[in-house]
Amino acid sequence: MRYVATLLTVLLVFGGSALAQTQAQKNAAQQAAKADPKLMTCPQILAISSSEYIARFTAIDDSSEDGQLRGIKRYGACYEARTDALAASLARSGKGPLMGARGDFRDFEAALKDFTAKAMADAQPPADSQKTAYANLYEKQFRYMFYQEYETKAVKTTKPAAPAAKAPAATAPTPPTGTAHAAPAPATPQEQARSNADPVTMAKNRFGKLLEDLPDDKMHELHEAFGKVIGPFQISEATRLAAYRYAIFILEPPSDTPFSPPPF
Repeated sequence: MRYVATLLTVLLVFGGSALAQTQAQKNAAQQAAKADPKLMTCPQILAISSSEYIARFTAIDDSSEDGQLRGIKRYGACYEARTDALAASLARSGKGPLMGARGDFRDFEAALKDFTAKAMADAQPPADSQKTAYANLYEKQFRYMFYQEYETKAVKTTKPAAPAAKAPAATAPTPPTGTAHAAPAPATPQEQARSNADPVTMAKNRFGKLLEDLPDDKMHELHEAFGKVIGPFQISEATRLAAYRYAIFILEPPSDTPFSPPPF
């Protein structure tokens, strides 16, 4: 019995020591990941913003420009891998986009790339390697948003339907036949201010101002190219806003205050 008790004590001591050592190794790995962005996993990278990750990468790189490009490339690879995983998961479940929807999105992407190429050349000053790399990174948001919408639909369909709302006890009286409806009242200053504060409207106005600052031939070229991005396709309001902000990012000169923060 004494031998058994001694053996159990030894096992407990070594077991506790091994557990503590494993936990210490995990803590050390986490600290190393925070200290060196090159050691971070994709989930760790995507848990922070692209700006923060790129800043960490640049801080340990010999060259600021080279560090930014490397950080952008690494973040973009993780972002694409997550989108690929989401697309594959939806395909396996049969809840992903059908062939027609995927074809429409490919056309949307082609129109977006065409606009990007023209805007990069027409921007004042023309885009450099860093601006091009950032544009390539931020363009990845649209494919992720496309599949995210199907993921959201799939989650909603698994939830039980909400009970139907009861009919109201009374309805508004119907105006007598021949009675003219009153004309809508003009918008109050407060209502006008809310309209002006609409994100899509604000983005449209900013985009239009940037186009106006270009020579006429370039302005018409980019206006037509962007119209092919948002015109023919049925896109969500979130995607429409993201498209405007993306276009603004490309056309904004470096001297201007950014219209909006990076999309991720």
